[in-house]
Amino acid sequence: MQRRRPLGGDVAPRQAGSTHDDDIARPGLGAGPTAADAEHPGDEHEQDQHDREQTPGARRECGADHAPTVVTCAAGQPPSATMGPMSRLSRPHVLLGVVLFVLVAAWPIAKFLFLFPQDQWQVDVQVYREGGLSVLQGRDIYAQMTQPPQLLPFTYPPIAAFLSVPLALVPFEVAAWLWTIAQLLANVAIVWLAWYRVRERVGVWAPVLVGVVAAGFLWTQPVGDGIRFAQVNAFLVLICLLDLQRPRHRWLARVPPGVLVGLAMAIKLTPGVFVIHYLLGRRWREAGWAIGTATFVSVAAWLVLPQASFAFWGGALSDPTRLGPNDGSANQAFRATLLRRGLEGTELTLAWAPWLLVMGAVVFWIAQRAHRQGDWVAEAAAVGLAGFLLSPVSWVHHLHWIIVIVPAILGPYVMRWRRPDWPRLGAAAVVIAWFVCTMPFWGVLWKREGRDPRWVGDLLVEGNVIGSVVVLALLAWAIHRTDREMPARVPGDRPRVSA
Repeated sequence: MQRRRPLGGDVAPRQAGSTHDDDIARPGLGAGPTAADAEHPGDEHEQDQHDREQTPGARRECGADHAPTVVTCAAGQPPSATMGPMSRLSRPHVLLGVVLFVLVAAWPIAKFLFLFPQDQWQVDVQVYREGGLSVLQGRDIYAQMTQPPQLLPFTYPPIAAFLSVPLALVPFEVAAWLWTIAQLLANVAIVWLAWYRVRERVGVWAPVLVGVVAAGFLWTQPVGDGIRFAQVNAFLVLICLLDLQRPRHRWLARVPPGVLVGLAMAIKLTPGVFVIHYLLGRRWREAGWAIGTATFVSVAAWLVLPQASFAFWGGALSDPTRLGPNDGSANQAFRATLLRRGLEGTELTLAWAPWLLVMGAVVFWIAQRAHRQGDWVAEAAAVGLAGFLLSPVSWVHHLHWIIVIVPAILGPYVMRWRRPDWPRLGAAAVVIAWFVCTMPFWGVLWKREGRDPRWVGDLLVEGNVIGSVVVLALLAWAIHRTDREMPARVPGDRPRVSA
């Protein structure tokens, strides 16, 4: 008879006489039968047999500091983090994955890199490159603009300008292509990490899954716009995801949790929402490392670029107009919705404050709940979504976290049984379909052409604001469903302990 254990928290020692390591839970593969599974004992027997075929040898639990998650690794082997058993990958499957990636990604890449107007081509690389040129030439970083007609200023902390120097050493076209290739590779890495539960189930077909999924997300507006504008979000998502991953990859075993989040926060302030999450969960160590790293990097940048640092922290940071028209349709923050309704000043603040309180409470509750469950993917997805929901300016491509949100909604048990979990699959499909549609753009066209009823155009313009709330609701539902699906604790087990 299998012993049932909680997915999160400290794991109780086995009772005397228990000698079967297979009784121990495996994340994403289930931890024993739930009450709902009692109706299908045959499925359980078949699945358990399949699990043993897929993972030969004894299994044992591995842990990580401040990570109440149950993970496994082969007996006698160190934790592989969730990068997966590379030894199982075969060259034909890798080549097939590459071919399918190219085929699925062909149209988005062609559209944004070959068919797009040249005056809108890779405009954010121009911003980064101008920042690097300003460092090399001693110019005022925050006074420079990109070439007409965009005329975009540099809006990132000074360390980002310093890191952009390599882009200034090569022609713009070369920098843009290298940046795009790096983005595509970052997206592949994000899928490899965040989709590990599905990836581990498909075995040698993992490269095919990762290639198709990574290319498929280029069809969504948030990820596609990252390629279109040459944005930085893919790298920030990857850095934060690596920091939350449990168990940590062996290359990062000596890097304290929180350091990578601090590095991301030094480059762009939005990842600071992870510090709020750590503080709310009383995870002082991660919060301390994140704040300390961001502070150290910022002080180092101040020593190298004192004038730029004073200009940024003394004025440019507090000027939201440097980011572009805050009431434009590309800004999908709720504050932008209020601006589009004509609210300003005190009225704007009074209307926006309740949104911040309610959305912040809900999204951080979801993140804390996911952490207690030991689901680091859902935890990262929720905090990443918080950055989009709570920011005063949220461009569509800031929701790059959709790549992580979808597997978070699929949950740890979606691949446990042979029968599909249609509710979770349907919820994930809703999220993908919603963001494949370019609703704000449709709304702009609707209003520009003067179509009736006019409220339809207004609603479409707010499409991704509404979509972010839909995603939040589905993520909350998925976390609640995971609670119900988690195997019950048996007598004699210690209660779950939250870190």
